[in-house]
Amino acid sequence: MDFKLELVLVPVKDVDRAKTFYVEKAGFHLDVDHRGGESFRVVQLTPPGSACSITIGTGITDAEPGSSRGLHLVVTDIVAARAELVALGLDVSDIEHLTPNGWVKGPDPERSDYNSFAHFSDPDGNTWVLQERGGPGRS
Repeated sequence: MDFKLELVLVPVKDVDRAKTFYVEKAGFHLDVDHRGGESFRVVQLTPPGSACSITIGTGITDAEPGSSRGLHLVVTDIVAARAELVALGLDVSDIEHLTPNGWVKGPDPERSDYNSFAHFSDPDGNTWVLQERGGPGRS
């Protein structure tokens, strides 16, 4: 039996502000924007190439806005992905990688899987991590 994660609820305070952020700054695709009266709204957005989407809205969760931490976007080229997001106006941290002596700026020189990271937050403080896997020259 497959158990596929296809949707993650991300709690936000201002749905329109978050929708604009995710579409215009993070480059997500807008899939659905549905209202069911004054107290219910579902906005589904999907990162480019992802099988999993996020949903923001009204009346969909009682989680506090900004309480989603460390959602991962896995990319094959963290340098290019970061540059693309920065070009859209997103404030993304510098890339860093972990060594036996701690964190070092820049991507892992070997571009090994799961060892290069960059971070950003949405307007509510929900945090995201870019993580490289299958980097340049790898399959």
